Amino acid sequence: MNYHVITLLLAIINLISVSHPTLATNVSHDGRSLIINGERKIILSGAIHYPRSTPEMWPDLIKKAKQGGLDTIETYVFWNVHEPIRRQYDFTGRNDLIRFIKVIQDAGLYAILRIGPYACAEWNYGGFPVWLHNLPGIEMRTANNVFMDEMQNFTTFIVNKVKEENLFASQGGPIILAQIENEYDNVISSYGDAGKLYVNWCANMAVSQNIGVPWIMCLQKEAPQPIINTCNGWYCHDFTPNNPNSPKMWTENWTGWFKNWGGKLPHRTAEDISYAVARFFQTGGTVQNYYMFVTGFVIRNLNQPKWGHLKQLHSILHSIEKVLTYGDVVTNDMDNSVTVTIYTNNNSSSCFISNANSTSDATVTWGGHNFSVPAWSVSILPDCKNEMYNTAKVNAQTSIMTRKSNEANQESSSLKWSWTKEKFNKIVKHGKGQFAKDFLLEQKAATNDTSDYLWYMTSVNLDADDIIWSDDMRICVNTSAHVLHAYVNGHEIGYQYAKEDSFNFTFERKVNNLKKGTNVIALLSATVGLKNYGGHYDMVPNGITGPVNLLGKRGDETVIKDLSSHVWSNSIGLRGIDHDMLFSERSRYVNRWKTSGNLPINTQMTWYKTTFKAPSGNDPVVVDLTGMGKGMAWVNGMSIGRYWPSFVTDEDGCSLEPCDYRGKYDNNKCVSNCGKPIQTEYHVPRSFLKDDGNTLVLFEEFGGNPSQVNFKTISVGKACANAYEGNTLELTCDGRPISAVKFASFGDPLGVCGAFKKGFCEGANNAQDILTKVCVGQETCLVDISEKTFGATLGCEAKVKRFAVEIVC
Repeated sequence: MNYHVITLLLAIINLISVSHPTLATNVSHDGRSLIINGERKIILSGAIHYPRSTPEMWPDLIKKAKQGGLDTIETYVFWNVHEPIRRQYDFTGRNDLIRFIKVIQDAGLYAILRIGPYACAEWNYGGFPVWLHNLPGIEMRTANNVFMDEMQNFTTFIVNKVKEENLFASQGGPIILAQIENEYDNVISSYGDAGKLYVNWCANMAVSQNIGVPWIMCLQKEAPQPIINTCNGWYCHDFTPNNPNSPKMWTENWTGWFKNWGGKLPHRTAEDISYAVARFFQTGGTVQNYYMFVTGFVIRNLNQPKWGHLKQLHSILHSIEKVLTYGDVVTNDMDNSVTVTIYTNNNSSSCFISNANSTSDATVTWGGHNFSVPAWSVSILPDCKNEMYNTAKVNAQTSIMTRKSNEANQESSSLKWSWTKEKFNKIVKHGKGQFAKDFLLEQKAATNDTSDYLWYMTSVNLDADDIIWSDDMRICVNTSAHVLHAYVNGHEIGYQYAKEDSFNFTFERKVNNLKKGTNVIALLSATVGLKNYGGHYDMVPNGITGPVNLLGKRGDETVIKDLSSHVWSNSIGLRGIDHDMLFSERSRYVNRWKTSGNLPINTQMTWYKTTFKAPSGNDPVVVDLTGMGKGMAWVNGMSIGRYWPSFVTDEDGCSLEPCDYRGKYDNNKCVSNCGKPIQTEYHVPRSFLKDDGNTLVLFEEFGGNPSQVNFKTISVGKACANAYEGNTLELTCDGRPISAVKFASFGDPLGVCGAFKKGFCEGANNAQDILTKVCVGQETCLVDISEKTFGATLGCEAKVKRFAVEIVC
């Protein structure tokens, strides 16, 4: 065949493959569910935010979501990472949104794209770029032309970028839903009528994008049609959409709560999450998204038993999808907060029995059978006859993690450190910065979020006749930063950090080195991220708000000298971070590092550097920064985050009793870790590491001791389960083979993980021998918990039989 004919045919084939309508996925909805290609669907989704992991991690995270029974991945789009400088865009590395969506598509899953572009998301400034705040005349998240022009520009840019790659379902891609704005109903009262106008504008602007799939607004009771309003929260079974043609959607099922510096460690149980999900689908819900899947169900390794317990629920829900989305629904309210819901479709029925009582178990007679439904649980009967799942009866393993020190570095007793000091003597001695104002400049306006740090410097002249001169001089600074360091005439006089959520505090210290004549005062303001939530949150000031006063005594009278209206010189950032880039492998200042003499410890503004070998294998790697104060860490020039292990939580408020899943969860329930830092271990992605030498660099702001720093791998050390007869138990070492079965018993075993013992009745077959033959050497094994597997039991006839096992990985 002629070459030109072949080329023409290939071009035609390519055109057909791009534009043929049969490749498109039609996504619509009615009041019952999403409708995909004419079929009603339930959607089980999990949030994975692409910039919070690396591209190398995405396939495995998405694979784990799919293996756990999810069919959809949800993500926000983060404006500040994509447009850090106005009209300069970044879609490289972990910011590669398009690549992330294509990984989802390759896995055969749907996607939900929450464009926002306000995200909240426990993300710096809620996802807004700070240059937005600094545009003249802007008011954010309201009917303001400057803001709306920028929001529309970014939204349109993202939509067009996604369209160019044919990633909306209407083009044959995986994206079945898109979101505009986010949780605005929580703050709309702060904006009055302009807020209502803004919501309508958001809806019209979104619809005008013509993406071919539905748009949603979460937590927006009056979302304009055709936008679908959705629910966020720990429980959404009582949520009702604002339009009868809108399906019941749960955009954020909070799998727990976020950590914060100085806070306690939150924990939401597998029993309560599954209860909330089952109640949601019992009451007509059809789209549900876990916020977050990463951290909620995967914390470097699978988070068991949550992942396994919810996997079983997802399987049950998918198995009854038709009856849930097409069936007639009848609900029967029984006594004492017990409800039975029956879905019926074409001679097929499925039932939910819920017990919302937080203290009393219930025995429910239904269809001629008795069902034991524990307090705060839901039983699902796919055929309305047999209980196949109960949210309080966990038949999944609990994984116990083990941490191993990096064997590659065991040839030496500890890491070998070099060090250097942050250079700022000229700043604190001479007070000369990059620019000056005759007022205290707000930190966001000065830095544009290019650095955590901003210097404020001024000089004050004191003579012999100064009315406030005394031997008891003090400086008093009002600030809304997280941390303040103060220097007078080149000498540090102290630092202080906020311990309340408001991050407003007053710094006051005695000053012993003031002199007659010119005195230089240098104040270093530090933030640890910017506020991300609340009405007009963008207007909350950062940095030194003032006044800045010198206090003295004249007799018993306190005399105040206000320095706020002095000329203040400002300098953005710290030299080692923002100019010398000491963390970078390409830094020109390699000669700054010292190796001789005593390693300085517990000294402020100090840099530390060490080399290490990458741990062998594929287990997740962390660096333990126990002993450090506050600062930043880099591996091979790539940031692994801010650290602050010296900020410990209160000693009070943690229960010594096991967490009781029964009753409504909130972020103050089931907290632990009192008197300890919220985090000491920092994940080092394997893609950051080299086979040969690696470099860790720490910038220590407060003062710490790096001799305790070490690298570890984290893996499943052992796993236990205490499962009920009639279930199939999945045991896994999460990628490694099971090495031994330490205990196994079928009947009425006693004790807890690590201290199991046989009860008063036992299956005729030796359970430990059976498990050893079936499971040892396997990465995953399935165990049928029944007398068929373990033999008949004597003395257990009147009991619900269980199976207890402990495996070693």
